[in-house]
Amino acid sequence: MYFTDRGIEELQHRRGDEEITFDWLAEQLRTFVDVFPEFEVPVERLATWLARLDEDDD
Repeated sequence: MYFTDRGIEELQHRRGDEEITFDWLAEQLRTFVDVFPEFEVPVERLATWLARLDEDDD
C-alpha cells in the first residue's frame, strides 16, 4: 500500500457518496495549487491524465 492510498481511502470514506462536476474539481485543484504551489506539477499531471483517460494508446 502506498502512503497516498490512505488519503484516497479517506476521500472515498468521507465523500464517496457525493456527486461532483469536473468544473468543481477543476476549481478545487486550482485552489489547492494556489495554497500549495510546490504541487503545481503533480496536479497538472493528474489533471492531464484524467483529461486523456479515454484516448487510444497509439
